[in-house]
Amino acid sequence: MTTGRRAIVSSAHLADGSAPALSELEFSLTLAAAAYQRWMSRCAAATGLSLTPIEVLILHTVRHRDRPKRIADIALVLDIEDTHLVTYAVRKLEKAGLIATRREGKEKLLVATEAGREFCAGYRDIRERILSKAVEADGPDAAALSEAADLLRRLSGQYNQAARAAATL
Repeated sequence: MTTGRRAIVSSAHLADGSAPALSELEFSLTLAAAAYQRWMSRCAAATGLSLTPIEVLILHTVRHRDRPKRIADIALVLDIEDTHLVTYAVRKLEKAGLIATRREGKEKLLVATEAGREFCAGYRDIRERILSKAVEADGPDAAALSEAADLLRRLSGQYNQAARAAATL
């Protein structure tokens, strides 16, 4: 924090260690995660459906490239450790008619239904109209967004490694 500005943190006792900027980042991640989850639920509601953030994420993952997905693959892609959370959300999405399941041997595969594809299209339209236009007008630009995404992916690996290490203490 050599920029001369005061760091915004939620836990000063963590910020007084060897990496104060990490505490600032963690508080920003907390705010960003809460805002993103709120956005997903509200955008879903604007399409006419009441879905939780995990249900929105799972439906978009199932819809991705219109290829059938296994529950284990969805959990892996979304980095969800508790598979039962995915299973529960999948049941709710199936009951709502947004995804369908089928068996291929012992594998249970998920696909988006027509209603699920319509939801994803409506979500995309609202996202373009509200969020994409705001980001386009106010920034950050595409290059900065890609850099931030790369940074967050690298940090997620570091946090996952630290979590594994902490589990062995």
